[in-house]
Amino acid sequence: MFALRHVTVAAVLAVAGAGYAFAQAAPAKPAPAAKPAAPAAKAATAAAPAAASTPAKGGPLSGQTVRIAFMDPLSGPFANVGQNQLKSWQFAAEQLGNRAPSGVKFEVVGFDNKGSPQESLNTLKAATDQGFRYVVQGNGSGAGLAILDAVSKYNERNPGKELIYLNYAAVDPAMTNEKCDYWHFRLDADTSMKMEALTTFMKDQPQVKKVYLLNQNYSHGHQVAKYFKDGMKRKRPDVQIAGEDLHPIGQVKDFSPYVAKIKQSGADAIVTGNWGQDLTLLVKAMNDAGLKIPMYTYYAGVTGTPTALAAGGDSEVYVVAYGHANHTGELGKMGADFHKKFNDDYYTYATYNGIGLLNAAMAKAGSTEPSKVAKALEGMQVKSFAGDVTMRASDHQLQQSMFITKWQKAKKGEYSVENTGYTFVPIKQFDPYVSSTPTSCQMKRPSGA
Repeated sequence: MFALRHVTVAAVLAVAGAGYAFAQAAPAKPAPAAKPAAPAAKAATAAAPAAASTPAKGGPLSGQTVRIAFMDPLSGPFANVGQNQLKSWQFAAEQLGNRAPSGVKFEVVGFDNKGSPQESLNTLKAATDQGFRYVVQGNGSGAGLAILDAVSKYNERNPGKELIYLNYAAVDPAMTNEKCDYWHFRLDADTSMKMEALTTFMKDQPQVKKVYLLNQNYSHGHQVAKYFKDGMKRKRPDVQIAGEDLHPIGQVKDFSPYVAKIKQSGADAIVTGNWGQDLTLLVKAMNDAGLKIPMYTYYAGVTGTPTALAAGGDSEVYVVAYGHANHTGELGKMGADFHKKFNDDYYTYATYNGIGLLNAAMAKAGSTEPSKVAKALEGMQVKSFAGDVTMRASDHQLQQSMFITKWQKAKKGEYSVENTGYTFVPIKQFDPYVSSTPTSCQMKRPSGA
């Protein structure tokens, strides 16, 4: 029996290879800090910050600065997503730094990995050459797996100079299963966790009978299709797969042939793990073809897609995510302030949890040294915007609540996503145990850990 709680606030999604040897190419240059856009009109109001956000006074590590290297696409087809998320990390660091319990200041610098595993290795080498000890990445599990493998090898070769890799959106389950690593910590829910929540919701939708699976042709897309089939076979074996396609990531400019196939299949719903340009262009092609069937997604709230959805008018679109846009308290105020400063949406709430966990772990360890912080992070539980979150020690996968949200016109007081007049309203909240999935991780720990 699954525990479900009904909620009535607006929502937006928080945003999606083999190992590679560590690159020895010339160091890449860090990207310049993102510049704020012109301020928006008055943003949605939110409750005052929680008391826990009070700046630290003489914290144990007050005066220390921890530099974090952000490695994601800042150019190319997914640059709009990467730029938003770089701003989100920098904003969270600015808002949450110098506070209790550690008093540490965080500085985030962008490195453009172009979404490529090889470029990720180049940016990682550039970051280590410049003395960075903390790395964050999320857009693309191929790049994530390359970074995970390279960080592990670097740490083996450089004891006392270890790196920590915080993964905020690369959701291939392999990263916390057969390819798990002590120095990797995932802040997002992996594909299997999200699909466990999504299929738990979809099994109770009797109108869903024939589903079309359309996904990007890389590890994440393959996993979305696999875990959907597995989940529905257990929960609704009567649901049919009307068709299935995998397409090159970031390369399709016109999705109309795929939309035509979906129409011809007789599908009554679409399930897709697409994100960024690949989801935005799919929505545009559906608008052009007049295809109005429910779509179940991971990333419909990510930069660009809400605007495309709004252009098509009312439609039935769902998102599985670990947060929503109208949280109250400190996160709600941060979302309003971010919108006011950048005229953009703050949806990558893993930045909030990431800075919060680092802050607490550094206070516990009494140090900013990655070897001590990694040990402190294991099993750590902190209060977040949707209840407690726990960094599971066995595989370093964050355990957290999940939401199902639905696209609709924003009512008075609800957050207007991308200034469209629409929003994603949460209709279910799942407690962490509902989407918690087992792990096969056999983690190799350094001596003394």
